[in-house]
Amino acid sequence: MSAISPLERRLRELLQERSVTRGDFVLASGRRSTFYIDARRTTMAAEGLAVIGTLALERLAALGWRPDVVGGLTLGADPVAYAIAAASRGTGRGPGVDAFSVRKTAKAHGTGQRIEGCFAPGAAVVIVEDVITTGRSALEAIGAVEAAGGRVLGVLAVVDREEGGRAALEQAGYAVATLVTATELGLG
Repeated sequence: MSAISPLERRLRELLQERSVTRGDFVLASGRRSTFYIDARRTTMAAEGLAVIGTLALERLAALGWRPDVVGGLTLGADPVAYAIAAASRGTGRGPGVDAFSVRKTAKAHGTGQRIEGCFAPGAAVVIVEDVITTGRSALEAIGAVEAAGGRVLGVLAVVDREEGGRAALEQAGYAVATLVTATELGLG
């Protein structure tokens, strides 16, 4: 087993301290679980944003993914995308990586857009997630981005619950990277 960096260790600690609850839960997928990961309690915390932004940029660089923008289905993906965008400033990668959000449904007013923020057709995109369980949210975001002319490089999640979501995304033809797995958090 390879050693983990201090930032990876801190992300695991933050998730365990802030986001993991044990008990009996019904997940959005309808499945029952003995643990729940409310990653927003980490992804929306000041320290969590700093740690996730830095780690995510390191992972993107290691993979050779050079997105123009990052984003995913609101609400879980939003702080992850914003953390990456903020951390990308001053890294020597031009103006940085911008962020966007995919609404669950298109706005009924104004421009009627489903994708908000810095997305433009033709952009190289990494879809981000707070937690991957079934992969359904990432696939929904991918569908919206591709329909709007984006080119998806892959999916980056903070946590993989290791419940089939990664396999579903890979089977659909998308590369998947995660910052931490449920096993690495001592769950499962």
